[in-house]
Parts: sequence; structure tokens; C-alpha cells
Amino acid sequence: MKTAAFIPARYAATRFPAKLMQVLGKEPVIVHTWKNTLATGLFDEVYVVTDSDIIFTTIESVGGKAIMSKQPHESGSDRIAEAVRDLDVDIVVNVQGDEPFVKRTPLEALLQVFEGDQGKQVQVASLMQELSDPSLIQDPNYVKVAVDLQFNALFFSRSVVPYPRDPAAIKAYYEHIGVYAFRKQALLDFTSWPMTPLEAAEKIECLRYLEHGVPIKMVATSYMGVEIDTPEDLVKAAKLL
Repeated sequence: MKTAAFIPARYAATRFPAKLMQVLGKEPVIVHTWKNTLATGLFDEVYVVTDSDIIFTTIESVGGKAIMSKQPHESGSDRIAEAVRDLDVDIVVNVQGDEPFVKRTPLEALLQVFEGDQGKQVQVASLMQELSDPSLIQDPNYVKVAVDLQFNALFFSRSVVPYPRDPAAIKAYYEHIGVYAFRKQALLDFTSWPMTPLEAAEKIECLRYLEHGVPIKMVATSYMGVEIDTPEDLVKAAKLL
């Protein structure tokens, strides 16, 4: 299978404008994400897909491959779908631009679910990690995912799911990490569907798949680092770096 990583990189951001160009250490956040994705050695190609001349030029200046979006997009998946439509690729991995601490092991585990006879049935997969801090479980900026016994996603929400009516029955809370892997056609199908009601309410794009009956295989991973959503996150990331 030919596998490519695409990093959607929108310049504007509601909570933290221009966050991808904020300097982390000595380089912008988006450069860390691109370098660490490339360093995994898992992909035939790694691209940054952006609506920004500044991000495009920055990535090319460090030797990376950048693709300029031709039109505005509501989600990173839509942005990647436009870029991938005419490319020869089987598995498309969406690595969020604000995940500067990308590592090989989680991405390798994500790709492995597409292998073998069982893997032929998988159309979409994504990562999750266990949440133990009660304040983060309550935080709407942390998207939670509930899964079935085979680790297929049942629901994604900014609310607390599952609701702890019986706390003793809850084995774990999981945070959804916005790193996806798609078969190319599944991604193209996604962009042909209009935004769905639950997706619009929660502002979580992967709900569109569930509302169309497409399972999402979830892969549990260990701590991924810090996702840059706020200026406070950038401070945390600098300490971790």
C-alpha cells in the first residue's frame, strides 16, 4: 500500500490565531510537526496542505513539500481531500498541524489496523489516549470518545461521555487525538457529504462518518505530547521540548 501523510495547516484559528507559526524552541510549530512526521520513516510522501502563503513558504524553505489549497475549507479533512484527489495513494494519514510532538509508534499502530484480512474492512481509523485528570474530562476543548468492545467509536463529544451515573462501572475515559488514517475513497466520500447535524452541533468533523454509518476504528496510544490550541499550550510545549 502506498501511504502518504498530509498535514492540514490553516493560518487562522479561533482560539489562538496564527498558532502554527508561533515559535516553539527555535522553529515554528508547523515545522516541528512536519519534521517529526517525516522522521517517523513511515510514509512514501509527507505534505503540508495550507491556505497560507506564509506557511507554504516556510515549509518549502526547510526542504518540505507544501500544497496550496485552491478554495476555502471547513475542515482539515476537506482540505486534504482536495489535495489527494489526483494523487496515487492508498492510505491517507491526517496529522494535525498543531501536534508538534508526532512520534513513530502511534502512527505505526494506526497504519497496522489496515493490514491483513480484518484490515481490509477498515475504512477510517484514529487515535485516542486515556484521560485521568477530572478537569480535562470536564473540559470541552478535550474531545472525548466512547468505544465498543472492538474499539470502534460509538460517539465523540465535548461533553463528558460516558456520563458517570455509576462511576464504578467506567473503566476509562478517552480523549480523541485528531490524527486520522483513511482509505482514499473513504476520504473522498466524506467531502461529498454535507455537514451532518451532530457534527454541526459538536463541531467534531468525524461525527459525519458515524452519522453515515461508517465505523471508525480507534487505536489507544500513550501520551502524544501537547496539542497547541491556546497560548497556555505553547508554554507547556516549550517546557516539554
